[in-house]
Amino acid sequence: MNVSEYQSTRNRNINITCTEAILQGISKEGGLFVPKALPKMDFTLENILEFDYQTLAYRVMRLFFDDFKVEDLKECINKAYDEKFDTSVIAPLKTILSAHFLELFHGPTLAFKDMALSILPYLMTTSKTYQQEDKEIVILTATSGDTGKAALEGFANVAGTRIIVFFPEDGVSDVQKRQMTTQKGDNTFVVGIKGNFDDAQTGVKQIFADAELEKELAQKGYVFSSANSINIGRLVPQVVYYFYAYGQLVKEGSIKVGERMNVVVPTGNFGNILAAYYAKEMGLPIHKFICASNKNKVLTDFFEKGIYDRRRDFHITNSPSMDILISSNLERFLYHMSNENAELVNELMGALKDQGVYEIPEDMKQNMGLFAAGYADDEVTAKTIRKVYDEENYLMDTHTAVAYAVYEDYKNRTQDMTPTVIASTASPYKFTGSVMGAIDNQYKAQDDFILLKEMEKLLNEKMPSTIRDLETMEIKHKTICEVDEMKQVVRAFLG
Repeated sequence: MNVSEYQSTRNRNINITCTEAILQGISKEGGLFVPKALPKMDFTLENILEFDYQTLAYRVMRLFFDDFKVEDLKECINKAYDEKFDTSVIAPLKTILSAHFLELFHGPTLAFKDMALSILPYLMTTSKTYQQEDKEIVILTATSGDTGKAALEGFANVAGTRIIVFFPEDGVSDVQKRQMTTQKGDNTFVVGIKGNFDDAQTGVKQIFADAELEKELAQKGYVFSSANSINIGRLVPQVVYYFYAYGQLVKEGSIKVGERMNVVVPTGNFGNILAAYYAKEMGLPIHKFICASNKNKVLTDFFEKGIYDRRRDFHITNSPSMDILISSNLERFLYHMSNENAELVNELMGALKDQGVYEIPEDMKQNMGLFAAGYADDEVTAKTIRKVYDEENYLMDTHTAVAYAVYEDYKNRTQDMTPTVIASTASPYKFTGSVMGAIDNQYKAQDDFILLKEMEKLLNEKMPSTIRDLETMEIKHKTICEVDEMKQVVRAFLG
């Protein structure tokens, strides 16, 4: 069987190639594309120690994308992971307080989304060539803060594409908002919605599922695709850095080849931690997955009870990229945990849509034993930032602090001392108000852009060049709409 055959989580009779899956983004009946079989690594754990990031990326991604020509996939990788990252190792590992922080924020937008969205435009345009697609690709994306800017940065001025990003107008940090609304590129369009991320994400999914709109746009020469992690071309590149982290743990002597590690991931949409699960299924020795949530702890409750219930208050927190109640990538996880029971997944997703809740069967609950979960509220998050800074002079962003707080709680409860990698998903410069306010109360009332300079002084380093002039950059995107106006906004942008 060819591993680059993909099927829908809601209909196993849909079978397409990976290039078709990358272009479509989401299956027409609403399902997400998954490999028919998750591939096994065809290199050794010792090999990982010899590979640089680009070589490792090729060895991992070719197992999922084996209908790409060798030279084309290598070109995509080399164009993605180049000098746009401020470190040659791409994803450095920092050991702090006996934990190992995998810094995934050294790309142009200072968030882990760069790790996948730097390569997705190249994967997509190559797929377009292979599929002889002559229509202009319209990237339609909802963001809770970081995906939007990373996608805009990746697709800006890419020939044959347009990109439309919807974000919650009052649900992102000032720096995140300014990063998006100042985005250059004639093919970019950014819209704030009067709602939360789940509203934006639901609206985008409804647009994808609108057959009448799809036909209308096809007649005008457009076809939709997605840059969210619902797109398999976004998810697969994230698998790479867990292998890379393992190699770094071995090199620094924290583990020996073959020993296991834990992984802690702060997650809202479940894509980043699902990528770690894929790495384990490929053969990477992972002992435990620890899913970290903020006060919107729908995933914590799911792993504790086997019940997913979005019928709850929505909280705006100091870790806004995790302010999510509908975790899209969990659908792929359900598919794997149910032994690829697409009928059951379809039933569960229907219940979530119609009743707002579902409970998984007992056998699926048993299959989830490798996962632990916890959450940290804003107060705990702030205390964690302050503690680590005071003790180690290491400044983390709010999302990473959630992960570290959950890890500390997990370790205290279980006494599990397995060497642990924490996915550090964003630079503290993206959340200056919350981070600096946690360090000292004197910063709490100050403007985020003033705090950028204060953080620079605190860290005794130059702030990243990509945000140095952010405050004075021209705001190019000023559109704000109601949730039920999203479809009309798309129509208007595309003429």
